[in-house]
Amino acid sequence: WEPQWFSEIEKFPSAVLDHHYPDVPNLGDMTEFKEWTNDPIDLLVGGTPCQSFSVAGLRKGLDDPRGNLMLTYLAIAERNKPRWLVWENVPGVLSSNRGRDFGTFLAALGEIGYGFAYRVLDAQYFGVAQRRRRVFVVGYLGDWRRAAAVLFERESMSGHPAPSREAGQKAAPTVTQGAPFSRTGNERVEREAIAVAYDTTNITSPTNGSNPKIGDPVYTLASGQHPPLLTPQVRRLTPTECERLQGFPDDYTQIPWRNKAAENCPDGPRYKAMGNSMAVPVMRWIGERIEMVEAHQMENDQ
Repeated sequence: WEPQWFSEIEKFPSAVLDHHYPDVPNLGDMTEFKEWTNDPIDLLVGGTPCQSFSVAGLRKGLDDPRGNLMLTYLAIAERNKPRWLVWENVPGVLSSNRGRDFGTFLAALGEIGYGFAYRVLDAQYFGVAQRRRRVFVVGYLGDWRRAAAVLFERESMSGHPAPSREAGQKAAPTVTQGAPFSRTGNERVEREAIAVAYDTTNITSPTNGSNPKIGDPVYTLASGQHPPLLTPQVRRLTPTECERLQGFPDDYTQIPWRNKAAENCPDGPRYKAMGNSMAVPVMRWIGERIEMVEAHQMENDQ
């Protein structure tokens, strides 16, 4: 996959893109797309701002200018006519304005010629140590069946749901246990998981007449053996840990910034950039599914 251009206006994410993709132009404000070159592209990926479709954004939906960027994304698709579209948003988009906003998006997608499918995917089932549910819409120019083939495997279409988690203490002993997708491209994400440890020092034996006492659960990022911890510990995740939670390589967002060397890059903009990003393993899976459908179609054409 070769990126043709980006559309990013935030300064720090723009700097991250420029650091890793110095030869790929960043076209900036997407509302100015009519001024862009109309070179052919095969895939348009967009995650238009989700604030207007979340509780934090007061659920203003399409009445919010940020929500209207959803329609700008569609206008770019209509102008460039890529074979494939991938659009991502928070699950709140499904109920925004009683579903009318999302219905508007899908109806407009059909009007400009795209068949589509959508599905809620959770990053925890793709090998990262966080629950991150997002709606993904895949569109294919003229054929909804190819879009559906990307998002729905045979197992899921046969009614086999993703594995459920038990409530309580057994919620997340490892990220890979029971997960149908665990390849992240980052080995540390695979072996370093959010684990549950217990304080066993206060556990008493029921044979001595006292009541057994279960130790306190402690959630920690760790690997290998998890020794008992004496008290619950709460701390802020480091930028590197957040990069792993999103499936990025370590130090991906640690870049030279505002005349400072990379090792002095501030944490604040790194946290924000990662929080606004898409989980890498989920996007990789979608890309591989698109490649699979394309290869299958080529075989049929031959």
